[in-house]
Amino acid sequence: MEHATNRDDSGYPVYVESFDSDSRYRRVRLRGVGCEPLEKEEFVPRVRQVFPGIDLDDPDQVHWADRPGQWPRWHPGEA
Repeated sequence: MEHATNRDDSGYPVYVESFDSDSRYRRVRLRGVGCEPLEKEEFVPRVRQVFPGIDLDDPDQVHWADRPGQWPRWHPGEA
């Protein structure tokens, strides 16, 4: 699959943006929907809602900008 350099038109159905250690979220771009901040627990249900048949392990369908499968460590009560 050929991918554009612009993240908004990446060619991937799902594009997980760079890791941000100051947040409990990762920004996830869902093709045709837009960009959403998602927590680890929200990621799979939301992606499957938009793309029911997606293979989450296929790098041509889900692209991680960095640290695949990892989420920031965040604890309730932290700012």
